[in-house]
Amino acid sequence: MTQSASEPVAFKKDTVLVIFGASGDLAKKETFPALFGLYSEGALDPSTKIICYARSNITVQKIREMCLPYCRKSTTGNDEAKMKEFFKMVSYVQGAYDTDDGYIRLRDEIESFEAERGVTEPHRVFYLAVPPSIFLTVAGQVKKNVYAENGITRVIVEKPFGDDLESSREMQKGFKPLFRPEEIFKIDHFLGKDDVRRLLTVRFANPFLNQSWNKDNIESVQVWFKEPFGAEGRGGFFDSTGIIRDVMQNHLLQILTLATMEEPVANNADAIRDAKVDLLKCMEPLGPENIVALGQYGRSVDGTKPSYLDDDTVLNKKSKCLTFTELTFAIHNDRWEGVPIVMRAGKGLDEDRVEIRIKYKKNTSGMFKGCTPNEFVIHFHPKPTIYMTFNTKAPGFDDKLHQINLDMTYAQEYKKDWVPEAYECLIKDAFLGNSANYVRDDELDVSWALFTPLLKYVEGPNAPEPEIYPYGSTGPKGILE
Repeated sequence: MTQSASEPVAFKKDTVLVIFGASGDLAKKETFPALFGLYSEGALDPSTKIICYARSNITVQKIREMCLPYCRKSTTGNDEAKMKEFFKMVSYVQGAYDTDDGYIRLRDEIESFEAERGVTEPHRVFYLAVPPSIFLTVAGQVKKNVYAENGITRVIVEKPFGDDLESSREMQKGFKPLFRPEEIFKIDHFLGKDDVRRLLTVRFANPFLNQSWNKDNIESVQVWFKEPFGAEGRGGFFDSTGIIRDVMQNHLLQILTLATMEEPVANNADAIRDAKVDLLKCMEPLGPENIVALGQYGRSVDGTKPSYLDDDTVLNKKSKCLTFTELTFAIHNDRWEGVPIVMRAGKGLDEDRVEIRIKYKKNTSGMFKGCTPNEFVIHFHPKPTIYMTFNTKAPGFDDKLHQINLDMTYAQEYKKDWVPEAYECLIKDAFLGNSANYVRDDELDVSWALFTPLLKYVEGPNAPEPEIYPYGSTGPKGILE
């Protein structure tokens, strides 16, 4: 059965969801809390069967205890009873990832459930919450042993999708003979964030805003990612990844792409992803000339916080791994030609903030010449907000200008409404077959082609020395503001 990526189906009863890596951190902190969130708000059909699969010898009760601290309260209360009912939907199969035995037991569990419910057209969703090194191993076993031959199969894959253009293409090549493109859902969880999803609506449903969103009116586009903590015991992972792969090539590029792409020709998955790819093709590949600053955090000024190299899990004590990078981008099209576009990301900084800031040009003539320019801002983290700055007259007799925020934040307007978390949105989209907020292979290709030359430069034999900046500071000297 072929299902178009542009045509989501209705929610199917008696869906089977299998979570591979169910005993791991991702499942504990994101997947199960998202599933419970959907269930508690009535957005997950209670006929769904959830099967956990992992190598660990644990129980469903243990999984419940592990994920409980990460589950948020529902808007309607009675969470204890809902949690009890939710976990009645869950079972556990222990097995290895690289041999048939466990998958045969998994197949028996799935087929037993489907037979009991009288399912004639299976709908099976497989969530790969496992390390990238075994993506293809698990995917091959799914295809061999539990693929829904007479129904619908969907496979959710977590990032990273390779670590450069070559490895990304190798992964794509490995999946290609196993599943059709519409069966693969590649998660970048930033695409599930509500304010990221709202960005397209705010831009394109308000023509006055989109018509001013161009080189004639915009001074600059800035994307900021700041974390107030360092590697914190994750040095083994981070030292082979670095800040560029960790957040810039994926999360921040997704935000930038949605903020700068042209309006899609239709409101469907293929049209939206086509528009993103078209925008990325207008960007020059990144190289040394795009670098504004490269940094690695050192000890804090007061000596209480260790440097990156002091972390016991960073084994290479001469590592040049970047914990801070600032880059400029050039978009060569009629809308953005010549507009400065800046992306910054860093760990061990002075605050916790993820945002995009569209800065308008100053008023250069008339009675209010030189007044404070307008800005359109979305804070994605830690407190999601979306607003535009607006000049008006201050209260009283004085004609002094005053700038206020035109606030579009959900928390103000929809105080009693449930606002889904990123993983809640994305998991539901996968159940419905809506791939608009998932990453397509050609988008991966062009995004990795954009960043791979830069990565080869900063990680090559003649890699530049990162500037050491104090833990808890604003970052290296000379960053653009």
